[in-house]
Amino acid sequence: MTASLIAGLSGVTLTDDERRFYRDVRPAGLILFRRNVFDRAQLSRLVDETQSAVGRDDFLVLIDQEGGRVQRLRPPVARALPPAASYADLYSEDPEEAKEAAFAVARLTADELRAYGINMNCAPVADLPVEGAHEIISDRAYGRSVSQVVALAQAVASGYLAGGVVPVVKHIPGHGRATADSHLALPVVDTPREILSATDFAPFKALAGLPAAMTAHVVYSDIDDGQPASTSATVTRDVIRGEIGFDNLLMSDDLSMKALSGAMRARAEAVIAAGSDLALHCNGDLHEMRAAAEGVPKLSGRAQERFAAACACIARHDPYDKERALQLLAGVLGEQTPMV
Repeated sequence: MTASLIAGLSGVTLTDDERRFYRDVRPAGLILFRRNVFDRAQLSRLVDETQSAVGRDDFLVLIDQEGGRVQRLRPPVARALPPAASYADLYSEDPEEAKEAAFAVARLTADELRAYGINMNCAPVADLPVEGAHEIISDRAYGRSVSQVVALAQAVASGYLAGGVVPVVKHIPGHGRATADSHLALPVVDTPREILSATDFAPFKALAGLPAAMTAHVVYSDIDDGQPASTSATVTRDVIRGEIGFDNLLMSDDLSMKALSGAMRARAEAVIAAGSDLALHCNGDLHEMRAAAEGVPKLSGRAQERFAAACACIARHDPYDKERALQLLAGVLGEQTPMV
């Protein structure tokens, strides 16, 4: 049986205690960070050994490889990638080329990720930033209009799917208005729901067919003034599953972020009770990982079906013009065509 949990690792090697944890708990997935990367051979070995400990093929290996400042794999392990704002800049000049570049670079990146056994990327960001919001989103956004964000985020997601990498759209139902970094504090958005529906929620509604999404640790006071979206059954039921219509695999943002409070087991219980299919724990602290594991059920029912549907996306591997993708990447980066 698969636990409703995605967990991390402490470093560049799988410790004996971590091996036992993955063997005994059998979480749905692993998420990687820069602390887990030394070189190419080491990274491939780490992923292989962790999946072997779990003993299942239906195992998600996640990373945040958005580009720009949120890029866990960097040269020489992987290519440098532009931030979302670079595609937004190109879109203002040539929307079709921007969409082509967004798709092609995602498809190129999918090959890089799959070479290491990574099959899920926590991207694209579909948040709609507003003036005065915290800079945590800023250049991670594909623009400030719903139509542009949807066009570019859809192109990115399609590129990953074409390469057998499951995109995770984030941070549903919208982090763009937050005036605090949810890694450090709990943001509260007081904007009326009708405005949120027309702006922040709209990109996610248009992208509701994507296979996976990550919730936001943000309070929307006009909907639930007591809980952030990630632990709010009201927001999950009425907005994410309801108004937005997202009925695919839903995971929480990181349980260890300071936007949440309370014991780790209680945090894991809260996101599952609110309606997420998976709880995400990122910092690699084994004591916390065990506590989170105690707070989640085994995947079953609709959550198991959503997980299986996401895993099914991994089999895809569409052909593409790699040389053209490299040219487009170089153009967005403002460089000469990089080496194949």
